[in-house]
Amino acid sequence: MKKLLLALLAMASFLSVNAQQYALFGSKTMFDAFENPSQKSFTLDSSRKFSSNFFLPYFGVNSLNKGTSKYAIRKLTQEGVYDTKSLPIGNGELNHFYENSNIYVATFRMFISYKYQKELGLAWQIRSDSHIDYTNETLAIFDSYERFNPGVEYNDIFNTKGYQQTYHQFSVTYRENWDKRLAFGVKASLLSGIAYNKLDVSDSYLYLDPESDALQIGLAGVYSGSFSRTNELRKKTLIPTFKNPGLSLSFGTNYTTKKGLFLMANVKDLGFIWWRSNTHRTTVNQLTQIDDLAFNQSNTNEQIKDIFRLNEQSKKFLAPTNAKIDVYASRRYGFYKPALAISKSLFYKGGDVAVVNEFILNGLSAAVTPSYNFNDVFMVGLQGKYQSPNFEIFMGTDNLVATSFQGLGILNNDAAVGSGPNGASFYMGVGIKFGNVVNHPQFSDTMPGINDNEGGSFFKNLFSIFRRK
Repeated sequence: MKKLLLALLAMASFLSVNAQQYALFGSKTMFDAFENPSQKSFTLDSSRKFSSNFFLPYFGVNSLNKGTSKYAIRKLTQEGVYDTKSLPIGNGELNHFYENSNIYVATFRMFISYKYQKELGLAWQIRSDSHIDYTNETLAIFDSYERFNPGVEYNDIFNTKGYQQTYHQFSVTYRENWDKRLAFGVKASLLSGIAYNKLDVSDSYLYLDPESDALQIGLAGVYSGSFSRTNELRKKTLIPTFKNPGLSLSFGTNYTTKKGLFLMANVKDLGFIWWRSNTHRTTVNQLTQIDDLAFNQSNTNEQIKDIFRLNEQSKKFLAPTNAKIDVYASRRYGFYKPALAISKSLFYKGGDVAVVNEFILNGLSAAVTPSYNFNDVFMVGLQGKYQSPNFEIFMGTDNLVATSFQGLGILNNDAAVGSGPNGASFYMGVGIKFGNVVNHPQFSDTMPGINDNEGGSFFKNLFSIFRRK
């Protein structure tokens, strides 16, 4: 249990809540086109035919911790010290930790047809999602059992629930115009699981016996994982092997009104992973007594972890991906482009409402994005971007305040830096287009897809099948 908690919480020093870089929506960047499959990223008579990140950085990483454990987590992430003396205990007070990352390792995209503005993309991503609700006492017991008063019975103080899932995503993205205003897109992905952890402690008990110097601890719950104490997570685990395979599907549409209002809707990453290699599920419901406590915190920690480790059973299981439904609307007024984005997770907790305020001057733009997360967290994001028809570079954060405090705290090695929820958010990307220019057919004899009479529109052909039925 400690391994899961600390692995997740320690990431807060390097990696906000389920944010999706909303300031890049509607931007026609590669990120926009891969994340919102109906979006196009090529411009006629200006863009070249192919685009890629050429293994250059193209990623977003986010994390946030909320609750009274914030100073203890700052102590851990900014000073590297595990100290829970500041934690109030005895009431089972919950804290909330969230993390997600989306790293595009490699991307390739091509313009394939003028007639329907067809685009085809290939991408390799590494994705991670976490959400854990944990109590102060769950952190405190692994620091010092002496925080708990002898002779007092504590109930439900270790009730913790959360999950973490990391996987490779290999995807094919296709989009096309239905007409001049309406477009559709789809993204099909093959997944390869890297790591999975899920913990649900539903009942707990602790009693420190002052006479016998023994600790009685009771836990009832379930832990599922993709590696055990004999098969710990190693560097080679990051290599995609498809021993834990999965599938996901994204699909979306966008429409531009005559007055210039851009509307977009998506269902993203609807899928699952079949965790089947070295996986186990542990169910416990027992009371354990730990004797000879004096000056032996390390032994106490090991015996608490053994409650789960000694009950491991090999078990295969399915886990859903963190699918989302998004809606987005924007309209440009000269140099100013306001937008509204709403996103909601389908199977897990989380969602956002974001208002994007983008200011554009030629190829340069800056965006300020206040947002509200459904886990009752307010954030303000900041983004800078330069974009031409054949080059793009952007950098930003979805949580400017927390990221600034976290960075200063790490640089100064000082846990006193920062207030409010602690965490960090950062994203950036570089994309380059190359090849022949995708000219309008009246200006070029080599325009791809001009004589696109055989294939026609994929989506029109698909919808006509359903109409005939």
